[in-house]
Amino acid sequence: QITCNPLLPSSNKMEPQAKRRKEMDKYDTWDVLPVLSDEQSRDTELLPTYAAPIIEKRQTSRLVKELSLIYPLPGLQHIKRVRACKDKSTPHPLEVIVCLARDVQVIDCKEVTLADLLHSQSFDSIGLGEPFLVKIPANPSLTRPQFEKDKQVTSALRGQLFTAEQKAKVQEYMTAAVEAGEPEQIVAVGHDCKCGSHPLHHAVMVCIDLMACGQGGGAYNYEKYPVCRFSSSESFRNACYAKETGQPYICTGYDLYVTGEPCVMCAMALVHTRIKRVFYGAPSIDGAFGTKYKIHLQKDLNHHFEVYEGVMRNACEALFKIDR
Repeated sequence: QITCNPLLPSSNKMEPQAKRRKEMDKYDTWDVLPVLSDEQSRDTELLPTYAAPIIEKRQTSRLVKELSLIYPLPGLQHIKRVRACKDKSTPHPLEVIVCLARDVQVIDCKEVTLADLLHSQSFDSIGLGEPFLVKIPANPSLTRPQFEKDKQVTSALRGQLFTAEQKAKVQEYMTAAVEAGEPEQIVAVGHDCKCGSHPLHHAVMVCIDLMACGQGGGAYNYEKYPVCRFSSSESFRNACYAKETGQPYICTGYDLYVTGEPCVMCAMALVHTRIKRVFYGAPSIDGAFGTKYKIHLQKDLNHHFEVYEGVMRNACEALFKIDR
């Protein structure tokens, strides 16, 4: 079962849910976790590197030029060879990267000297102090938009992206998806109908078609499924039409709440209908939003959206056990 709702102003309030919903909520603890790309998910790789203080500032240009010839740093264009010393107590304001630790062979128990790093090279070390180990990032830092996005992701992982009120609303909508009810402000509610009317009528596909029905379209009739409903109110119709474009894609600006992780077919349907965000409860074996694929993060797609997992996971998993 799924529900789909628009991004509504905070002034719109939902009616209190049934007591049995509250009872069910007591036994389900969960966090809203973003489904990230592999790039975002991986830990930052750090490379052990030897650096040395520049004790004669006027030698800086020569030192950088000669070190670049002896020890180039391929693939590390994002690294500045010279940087200000992090230790403010040092009398030398600058330090320079000499080489990557993997580029030299030294005995582990031995204290490395500048001579160890440059002994086989015709290098004038005047202006350099003794080396020390530091770690530098192996990959470039994020662009500003990526940085802002990363801050949002970090907040989500820490449980800080959604306020208590927002999380409560997420739970209200997911509860409606679990029960396939129709509380106020939810514009379409549907469930899996593939065993009855059509093999492609997965819950997400049903809900998208119901959204189309609410906008004067739709391809199928769901009279046999009373739980599958859409809002035909004037306020909903008005919300579905953007003043700038006249008629947006079916799910533009809407959130989707689905108990199980959508498959590839449903995921691509959500791309084409321009969904805003997806919240799902339980993972699926062939899930397309994190388990097997990450459709929403494919760079070549012309629409991208946020996906969050784990909402009321226990209740959603229990629902699937009942269905089986």
